[in-house]
Amino acid sequence: MEEKTMVSKNLVLDEEFVRYLVEQPGLVEPIPAGATVIVLPEDDPELHQANLELIEQLRCDGAPVVSIHTSRLAPEVGSRPMQPRLEPVSV
Repeated sequence: MEEKTMVSKNLVLDEEFVRYLVEQPGLVEPIPAGATVIVLPEDDPELHQANLELIEQLRCDGAPVVSIHTSRLAPEVGSRPMQPRLEPVSV
C-alpha cells in the first residue's frame, strides 16, 4: 500500500475513533498515557496488514501501542442542518 494512501485512510479512521471516544469517554481510561492507538479495520485487509506491520515496528522500538479492532465504519449521515435558509442581513 502506498504510504500516502495509508496515511489518508488512517486519518479517517483516527478521526472517527476520536468521535467515538467523545461519545464513549469511558473507553479513554484503559488507554495508557503516551500510547499510540492503531485501528485495525477488518473491512480493509490491505490497511489491516499495513497497520499490523506498523504495530510491530512500534513494538520493536519499545513504544506502547493499543490496537483497536473494528469491523467497519457506519455510513456517513451527512450534515445535520435541516432545510437551512440563508437570509442576507446586510448588503
